[in-house]
Amino acid sequence: MREIVLDTETTGLDPFSGHRIVEIGCVELINHVRTGNFFHTYLNPERSMPREAENVHGLSEAFLKDKPLFKQVVGAFLEFIGDSPLVIHNAAFDMKFINAELSVAGRAEIPMSRAIDTVLIARQKYPGQPASLDALCKRFNVDLTARTKHGALLDSELLAEVYLELMGGRQSTLGLANQRAQATAQPGDLAFVGQADIPPRSFPLSLEEEAAHRAMLERLKNPLWLQEM
Repeated sequence: MREIVLDTETTGLDPFSGHRIVEIGCVELINHVRTGNFFHTYLNPERSMPREAENVHGLSEAFLKDKPLFKQVVGAFLEFIGDSPLVIHNAAFDMKFINAELSVAGRAEIPMSRAIDTVLIARQKYPGQPASLDALCKRFNVDLTARTKHGALLDSELLAEVYLELMGGRQSTLGLANQRAQATAQPGDLAFVGQADIPPRSFPLSLEEEAAHRAMLERLKNPLWLQEM
C-alpha cells in the first residue's frame, strides 16, 4: 500500500485571495513504512511575501525569486504522487492550495477523497486534546529539535512518524527516527526527487536482558530454545 505524506508552505491562508504555494515536500510510505523516497521543491509565488508568512516558514521574497514556477514542476509533482492517497495534516488547507495551483496550470484537480487528514484522526483518537503537529510529536516523543521554523519537507517527515503512531504505533525494528532527507531543492533546481539515507539498525541485547531471558528459560519445562536441533 503506497501513501504520500505531503505538506506545503504558502504566502497566506487563502488561494482565492491571491496567495500561492512557496514550498512542497512529500515523503513516500509503503505499508505505513518510510521508503526514503521523497519529493521537494521551492516555488516562486510570483507575488510579494507577507511578513507574517515569512515569520512562520522563513522563506523570503528574495530567496524565492529565482525558484521555479509551479507550472514548471507540476509534471514531476504529479508523477511522484501518482494515484496514491495523500496523508496531510489539516488536509482541507493544503488541498485547497494544491488544487488552486493545478487549476492555474491547466491540470485536473485532485479529489478530496484521496486525502487522509491526520488532524481528524488525532481528534477522533484523542478527543479534547491538542491536535497540532507539534503537540502530536511531543505526545509520541518524535524529535522536534530540527523544527525551528515550519518547512514542508521536514514537516512531512515528522508527520510520517506521527501518522504511523496514530495508525497503531511503530515496530521497534523500523527505526524511523533517524530517517532524514539529506538533500533539498537548491537554487537552479526545479524539483528534487531523491532517497534519504536510511542507516542500518542493530539491536543487541544488554547483559540485563540476557540474564532475564535465561531466568525465564529456567522457569519453563523443557523449553524449545534449549533443545538441540
